[in-house]
Amino acid sequence: MAQTGRTLNENDIYYFEEGTNSKLAEVLGAHHFPERGGTQFAVWAPNARSVSVIGDFNGWQSSANYLQPAGGGIWGGFIGNVYPGTRYKYRVESRWNNYTADKADPFAFLQETPPQTASVVWDLGYIWGDEAWMSNRRSPNSLDAPISIYEVHLGSWRRAVDTSHRSLSYRELAEQLIPYVKEMGFTHVEFLPVMEHPFFGSWGYQVTGFFAPTSRYGTPQELMFLIDQFHQNGIGVILDWVPSHFPNDEHGPGYFDGAHEYEHPDPRRGFHPDWNSFIFDYGRKEIRSFLLSSAMFWLDQYHADGLRVDGVASMLYLDYSRKAGEWIPNQYGGRENLDAVAFLQGMNESVYREHPDVQTIAEESTAWPKVSRPIFDGGLGFGFKWDMGWMHDTLAYMAYDPVYRKYHHNELTFRMIYAFNENFILPLSHDEVVYGKGSLIGKMPGDYWQKFANLRLLFSYMYSQPGKKLLFMGSEFGQWAEWNHDGSLDWALLKFESHAALRLLIGDLNRLYRTEGALHTSETSPSCFEWIEANDGERNVISYLRKGNASEPTILVACNFSPVPRDSYRLGVSEKGFWREIFNSDAKHYGGSGRGNFGGIKTTPFGLHGRDYSITLDLPPLGAVFLRKEEGGK
Repeated sequence: MAQTGRTLNENDIYYFEEGTNSKLAEVLGAHHFPERGGTQFAVWAPNARSVSVIGDFNGWQSSANYLQPAGGGIWGGFIGNVYPGTRYKYRVESRWNNYTADKADPFAFLQETPPQTASVVWDLGYIWGDEAWMSNRRSPNSLDAPISIYEVHLGSWRRAVDTSHRSLSYRELAEQLIPYVKEMGFTHVEFLPVMEHPFFGSWGYQVTGFFAPTSRYGTPQELMFLIDQFHQNGIGVILDWVPSHFPNDEHGPGYFDGAHEYEHPDPRRGFHPDWNSFIFDYGRKEIRSFLLSSAMFWLDQYHADGLRVDGVASMLYLDYSRKAGEWIPNQYGGRENLDAVAFLQGMNESVYREHPDVQTIAEESTAWPKVSRPIFDGGLGFGFKWDMGWMHDTLAYMAYDPVYRKYHHNELTFRMIYAFNENFILPLSHDEVVYGKGSLIGKMPGDYWQKFANLRLLFSYMYSQPGKKLLFMGSEFGQWAEWNHDGSLDWALLKFESHAALRLLIGDLNRLYRTEGALHTSETSPSCFEWIEANDGERNVISYLRKGNASEPTILVACNFSPVPRDSYRLGVSEKGFWREIFNSDAKHYGGSGRGNFGGIKTTPFGLHGRDYSITLDLPPLGAVFLRKEEGGK
């Protein structure tokens, strides 16, 4: 395997201490030098009295291989006859107290498979085959591109069919997951964190290996192969990344050298009460370099097309999930974590400077302004933000029995007040199908048929709304059970017509979203959307136009959130012509009743809704129809 490191120099230390070093993975950690017959080790432990490397090569004896101070609180040294595959840790003795601990390498490229906790010397040599994708990925990752994301937990998407019921390996996922995503028409996948994590039940969100993919599914090169194959099939890969906190496991970065190096020393800023974990000290410049280097590492070494940053709200607010007296205001007396703001801005600035063809995505659940706006405009600099408000309001509305929906009509229409304040992704994510929340189809009211009809309507509504799309695995075929990370998706459900038909609907929605420019090319701009009728709460109907570039035909969308068919439902349109029905969620091949508009409708010179012409539609029960404007008659 190829060499992955170089020798630490003064510039590395200077920029590390300045908080702007994004390439620490090149000089810290364990780097094998074949020509020298050994491995160079370097670790940051500014409050250590001594640091030694213990491992397979020296019988785990702390007195055999001491490291030496290299400047900037870094300890380093070369050890001969240490090769890739060797397990190791750092024996750290504090200078201030009697604290001694055996720590995993925060910069290791590979860790032992949990519950084992040692680091593993590893090189990252890999011959990529995704040159075509990498040279042209600016287009599929752009704001005007159709971005439809399939969110996946690699360990439970599908399990092995043998008696072990184990998770699939990275290579097995390449064989099975890629054809499925391609068949379904998704443009991107998003992996719940693949960074090494001690507790499988954290789904990867309690990270200890910020530079190490989990070894549960294979080696770093095998993860690279998986991403490479996605790219060669024209599918982008987004990685969840967690700079918001880290677990307090003894082998992890916490209390690394007898002092709080990685986490803030005051528990009112350094400890997360909800997650029982440490919070990074964003005001410490070395930590900014550490996190910045981690973000850049996954873009550089693993060709990630985007980073979805988890828990941004918890980073931004000093009083997040804290009562009065449990948090410390900033220097201006406010609750904003100004250090975290500065870090996120710096991270986004660095990412887009070096990789202008990727996207960073914020999971930010509050109304913090300008999350996805440029830093020079006072924004945080993200490319996209999850629209948690849309998710909450829409799922709340859909959960109501249709007879009561007219009293909550504003939960459908409110979004358009703020829909273009940010570059939004509409998420129906893993968070909505865990912790007793039930599955998406389980949230739907009504009998068996109505539940599927409601879910078809929900998906159709999502795909017709401005904003990129994200759907968690299993939801595309209506899994009844809440997601279980220790099991597999309920693939056997596809034997049943209703579930297979729902999956067909998602595939068709993805293809429609990709091929109809009006549904994606301008969806971050107010020009892409125009209400026809927003106020028909009495009949549970909304209707609107989706518009793209001038050369792209307009799409009319009408959604009937009532189980009562709306015959002869008249809508005003501005131009004379023919509106072709291109999608109907109530079609029989989706499991619907088959009501429709016989291919399309001609306009009549009867003005309505402030427009000169109108069309009369048959709106199916709990259904959505899309019609495309065409010139002339049928």
